Amino acid sequence: MNGRQSSLVSRDVLLRKNSWMVSRPKIKLWMVRLTTMVLLWTCVLQLTAIGDIWGPRILRRWPAFLTPSYNSPLAVNESSPVIFVDKILLPPKRIYKNNGYLMVSCNGGLNQMRGAICDMVAIARYLNVTLIIPELDKTSFWNDPSEFQDIFDVDHFITSLKDEVRILKELPPKLKETVSRGLVYSMPPVSWSDISYYENQILPLIQKHKVIHLNRTDARLANNGLPLAIQRLRCKVNYVSLRFTPQIEELGRRIIRILRQQGPFMVLHLRYEMDMLAFSGCTQGCTPEEADELTRMRYAYPWWKEKVINSDMKRKDGLCPLTPEETTLLLRALGIDSNFQIHIAAGEIFGGERRMKALSAAYPRLVKKETLLGNSDLRYFQNHSSQMAALDYLVSLESDIFVPTYDGNMDKVVEGHRRYLGFKKTILLDRKRLVDLIDQYTNGTLSWDEFSWSVKATHTERMGNPSRRVVIPDRPKEEDCFYANPQECLPQPDKP
Repeated sequence: MNGRQSSLVSRDVLLRKNSWMVSRPKIKLWMVRLTTMVLLWTCVLQLTAIGDIWGPRILRRWPAFLTPSYNSPLAVNESSPVIFVDKILLPPKRIYKNNGYLMVSCNGGLNQMRGAICDMVAIARYLNVTLIIPELDKTSFWNDPSEFQDIFDVDHFITSLKDEVRILKELPPKLKETVSRGLVYSMPPVSWSDISYYENQILPLIQKHKVIHLNRTDARLANNGLPLAIQRLRCKVNYVSLRFTPQIEELGRRIIRILRQQGPFMVLHLRYEMDMLAFSGCTQGCTPEEADELTRMRYAYPWWKEKVINSDMKRKDGLCPLTPEETTLLLRALGIDSNFQIHIAAGEIFGGERRMKALSAAYPRLVKKETLLGNSDLRYFQNHSSQMAALDYLVSLESDIFVPTYDGNMDKVVEGHRRYLGFKKTILLDRKRLVDLIDQYTNGTLSWDEFSWSVKATHTERMGNPSRRVVIPDRPKEEDCFYANPQECLPQPDKP
């Protein structure tokens, strides 16, 4: 290699070296840009997630100290638009060792089953078991063939609770086959039990048999004395997870919209229906033939344990639903204007138009869902009493005033839900005092003014305001129901 060739080679090597030195800063710049873009994109995703978490809380009415709702209640108001938030941030899945599978069969009407479902979720969560979607009652008086998914949004129910408990639509194949052959341990749990009963009595059975079936679930968990986390989970299930199907909620919105177009409205839960009168033995205002019909019905249902009932004594003790005639006197005495719009949340009133005559004359703007909607709107709900009750439930939540004439399961659950929504006005009747005042007015002992003043004075502090549950040790049936006043989930007044 001569000198010229050696010079050319050296220059070529130098150029390559310089080229590499020039390209290194470019590579560094490219890496910095890439890293910056990744960081910015991560920030955008985090901000979006934060918006999903806090946006619904700001827009909706759930109390901030509880888990935020995944769907607003049916807030239909002329003064403010309805806001729908479609994007849902699902909770993280809770990981735990599964101790077995819990099957449950609910009994009773819609709201009795609703409370039972909340209890069973809380129990499954505490025992670290997998809950199978509850089976609804199809054999009681209402004879409703609806499945869980016909009434509730089953997918929302499962996903909204995934951070608490594992819920499946059905058992795994092998266990399902075993159960289908009738090889399953089935039992009714003890009523109003505390959580230690389930931990010490039920959990060992689940671990032994892998799956057990609780065949009665009404009022099987105590009202009081439970861990705060369990009480708040009951609230979460009731007010967040048990959302009705889109079809039911849409029809409920339509009813509320129709009512709102005519101004404020009251919902009157007039529980003067055949099943309640037969069960309670209350025959005030009935003909002898009607009283006999109710008695025959009571004896026809073996699970209604009380058969011989003194109607007059029960009424004086405040244990009967108000009659339509008594309800008319009550509303007038409370000063409810005769032009006020009243939505009757009930099935068929026993005695029909004859018993509704006084109420209709005093309040001509009485309406029901059947009069607000066409037959085509309700055709899919006919013969499905629980689905019809779901519509009444939604309308009751949104009413300006809610007046229950009895303290049945719907009355208690709606009362508690309205407290949760901001202590909405709910007139809680003192029926024992009321029937005494009504009898005094009827026999002339009290004038109308005296009667009206006494009725108003009796209910001044019974409007669904913040209060604490009455606890009666060893007599849970007589104490305040948890679902009527879920105080652990609500802001409370200072203790006196």
